[in-house]
Amino acid sequence: MAKTTIRPEDERLGLGPTFGYGIQHILAMFGGVIAVPLIVGGAAGLEPAEKALLVACGLFVSGLATLLQTLGVPYFGSQLPLVQGTSFAAVSTILAIIGDDGKEGMQHVFGAIIAAAAFGLVITPFFARVVRFFPAVVTGSIITVIGLSLMPVAAGWITGQATITVDGNVVENPDFASLENIGLALFSFLVVIVLSKIQMLSRLAVLLGLAIGTIVALILGKVDVSTVSSAAPFAFPQPFAFGLPLFEIGAIISMIIVVLVIMVETTADILAVGEVVGTKVDARRVGNGLRADMGASLIAPLFNGFPASAFAQNVGLVALTGIKSRFAVAAGGVVLVVLGLSPMAAAVFSLIPGPVLGGAGIVLFGTVAASGVRTLSKVNYQGNNNLVIVAASLAFGLIPVVSTNFWHSFPDWFVTIFHSGISSAAIVAVLLNLFFNVFLPGTPDEPSGEAAAPPLRVQTGEIEVLSEGGTLAPDSYEPDEKVEGTRAKGTSGHAH
Repeated sequence: MAKTTIRPEDERLGLGPTFGYGIQHILAMFGGVIAVPLIVGGAAGLEPAEKALLVACGLFVSGLATLLQTLGVPYFGSQLPLVQGTSFAAVSTILAIIGDDGKEGMQHVFGAIIAAAAFGLVITPFFARVVRFFPAVVTGSIITVIGLSLMPVAAGWITGQATITVDGNVVENPDFASLENIGLALFSFLVVIVLSKIQMLSRLAVLLGLAIGTIVALILGKVDVSTVSSAAPFAFPQPFAFGLPLFEIGAIISMIIVVLVIMVETTADILAVGEVVGTKVDARRVGNGLRADMGASLIAPLFNGFPASAFAQNVGLVALTGIKSRFAVAAGGVVLVVLGLSPMAAAVFSLIPGPVLGGAGIVLFGTVAASGVRTLSKVNYQGNNNLVIVAASLAFGLIPVVSTNFWHSFPDWFVTIFHSGISSAAIVAVLLNLFFNVFLPGTPDEPSGEAAAPPLRVQTGEIEVLSEGGTLAPDSYEPDEKVEGTRAKGTSGHAH
């Protein structure tokens, strides 16, 4: 009888844990998924009720997209634990399309999204084939940048906005980076850390950290519960609530560039979560994931939504909790759909203060970066230029993080692509890998890997072997379980 291999992501948990972990995923991404409609609604001059409609539609579309990505149907869905949500990559382009046109600008936005998403669906088979150009040196660099580039998001949740609007006037925010906000964030951070040490609670550390942090914030008077009572218990998203989409060639071209960036980011997230889960991710699976991404983006404007993308912060949650089941994330998708149909339920989840989210986000996003470092530790740096690939891709990925206006003098299409640290790192890493390891492979005269680490001396029995660059000579070392008495001198810990 043939043995059936169960993939890690196909693990089935009980009903209670499945929805518990699903809610934890939603809490980790909730701030991000509601931020985009709020920003766009403000730029378009929408009324509060119309902004609330945009938020509800964003949750509804994100839930449907998450279900498609995790459960999958033929040719659509990677069947990986990936949460889909409204992409931040599209915000600047959406605001540029809206301009001063208000609601009419929204119609041009929705038309551009439909056309660009259709274009993305058409090119997906070609795009999925690039997966073979993502070896560990590329994926490790991208995953590291994903984690590091998300740190400003966590910091922004903690500090709040530097300015706020009061009676139509922009004034300084007195609570910006206040000791109270930072203290609340650090408290939430410590709760997550402590709970992560308790075996029974470690997998729910983030969920409990958010709950306890919110309770403390409620006691401190930093939570406004009035929004819950004023929200409607049920409301189905009205299709094309802002009018039928309008198609304008300039807006479509701009949105196509955004879609290409989203596809790069989603590809990186699919590969990253595959690495974290420990499952096989091939070109076909990447293609199915991208089709789910583009399919969700295509139908999003019908329900007044914006382009969908995989959320990198939830990759960190998978790594942190060890919950690899795609069904737990699918349960989160069900929760998102319910929240999208019930503004009152959505208001309950929106009570979590930014500092509490930020405190947990530090752990989540740091875990993503640490996963990238772990992947990079498996890379061979001897006799090649892999160290240059890592160095350059990390640098380009962090440029827009540390200097947001670095590329402002370049053409808009270039800014759209390289303003995203994730897409910058992905493009640079793939191109340099092609240059050094595909088109011009070989050993440089002075391998850059020699600077990677000091030499290690490895003693096996009576034979001591010196390995240059901190990497053990492949013919002189076996794992501890195969060769007894193998040990490394120095402070590097386990050499393998």
